[in-house]
Amino acid sequence: MSAHFGVVAAVRERLRELADSDSAEPMRAYMKSDLPFHGVRAETRRRAMREVFAAHPIEDRTTWEDTVRALWEVASHREERYAAVQLTGDRLYRRFQMPDSLGLYGDLVSAGAWWDYVDEIAARRVGPLLLDWRDSVRPVVRSWSTCGDMWLRRTAIICQIHAKERTDTRLLAEVVQPNLTHPGFFIRKAVGWALRSHAATDPDWVHAFVTEHEETLAPLARREALKHIGPPPQTAGSVAPTDAAAAGDADGSVSGASEGDYGAAPPTATRHLRPGR
Repeated sequence: MSAHFGVVAAVRERLRELADSDSAEPMRAYMKSDLPFHGVRAETRRRAMREVFAAHPIEDRTTWEDTVRALWEVASHREERYAAVQLTGDRLYRRFQMPDSLGLYGDLVSAGAWWDYVDEIAARRVGPLLLDWRDSVRPVVRSWSTCGDMWLRRTAIICQIHAKERTDTRLLAEVVQPNLTHPGFFIRKAVGWALRSHAATDPDWVHAFVTEHEETLAPLARREALKHIGPPPQTAGSVAPTDAAAAGDADGSVSGASEGDYGAAPPTATRHLRPGR
C-alpha cells in the first residue's frame, strides 16, 4: 500500500484536538454507531479536514485511494471514516473522479453499511460519475440495483437525486423496479426519495410511474414519491389507496421519517474494506 500516512496521522491528530466529550456520546447514540465519536460537529470537522488535506497534498491517484482505505481501516472513531469519505470528494482530487473509482466507492458503501456513509457516496460521488461517464457507469449502477448487498441497491436507487433535468429516467426505472417489493425499510425509503427528487423536475413522469406500479409500490415509497406533487389524477376504474393502506408499512415504520431519522439498527460488527485493487 502506498498510502500517505502523513495525511492519516494529521487527520487523527486534528480530530483528537477538536474532540468534545459532551457531544460524543449523544452523537454515537443518534447514529447507533459501533465506533465511538470524538464529538466534532460536522461543519467544524469538514473545515478542519479541508485544511489538513491542503497541508498534505497527494500526488497520484493510487496514493489517494490507498490513503482513503488506510484512513478507513485504522479509524478508532467514526469521524475518521467521515474524513476518509470527505477525502474522496475533496476539490484537490477532482481529477481522480473517473469510472475506475467505482470499485473504491462500492467497497466503502459495503463496508459502511449505514446511511451516513452511503448516502454521501451515492449522491455526491457515484451520481456525478454517472453524469460524466454514462456509458461506463450505467452498467455498474444497474448491476448494484439487483445485487445481494442492500446498501449497494440503495446507492443505485438514490445516486441521481441531484441530477434534476439530467436524470436518466430509463435507468431510474430500471433500478427502482427490481426493488419495489424489497422488504427493507432503507430500500423502500430510497425508492420514495428517488422518485420525490425527480418529481421536482418532472411530476408527470413520477405520477405515471406511481400509477403504473400502484399494486407493488410500498405505501412508504408512494407517500415519499408524492409528498410535494399530490396523488396522480384518477383514471377510469382506478381505486385510491385506503387510509389503512396509506397509514404505514407492514413492519411498523414511522411514516414521517426523514433520511436522517431511521429506526432500524445498524450492523453491530465493524466491516473492513477489501484490499485496494
